[in-house]
Amino acid sequence: MKQRGYRMVRYADDFVVLCRTAQQAQAALNEVRGWVEQNGLRLNADKTQVGDCRQAGQGFEFLGYRFEAGRRWVRPKSFKALRDRIRMKTQRTRGDSLACIIADLNPMLRGWFNYFKHAHPLVDELMDGFIRRRLRAILRKQEKRPGMGRCLDDHLRWPNVFFATQGLFTMVPARGLASHSR
Repeated sequence: MKQRGYRMVRYADDFVVLCRTAQQAQAALNEVRGWVEQNGLRLNADKTQVGDCRQAGQGFEFLGYRFEAGRRWVRPKSFKALRDRIRMKTQRTRGDSLACIIADLNPMLRGWFNYFKHAHPLVDELMDGFIRRRLRAILRKQEKRPGMGRCLDDHLRWPNVFFATQGLFTMVPARGLASHSR
């Protein structure tokens, strides 16, 4: 592809061919199809597409990211997978101390952040809020109070700073630190 003047980004068996025009993109797709068929392989019809990632609705997903409208987002499937893993570690009936739960969460959160730190910052805010809400629900349960940790009283009783002092890794401040030059 490089010899033919196309810019290609690949990782293992996944790749993206970057082109300047729709005509170039269609020609590149035809070249790729020809090469794939000659080698006895086939393209995944669900993943193969031609589009302008600068336009809304025409983006593409690659290695857990969603590239659309000139921005990098976390792919919805990746976002959902992390939320499911957090739910498993923050069940209200878990019975462990907050310190133990935070110690269990932090390595997973750091790893996820380090991989997705180039995504849009809104993702960090959404994930931090989700995690703190889950932890507030656990604290309510430990006090034998009903509810899911969403009321103003819970935010006043356990503000965001409370979780920071408990050692919870939060993505918004981590992004701020990561964006500073060394």
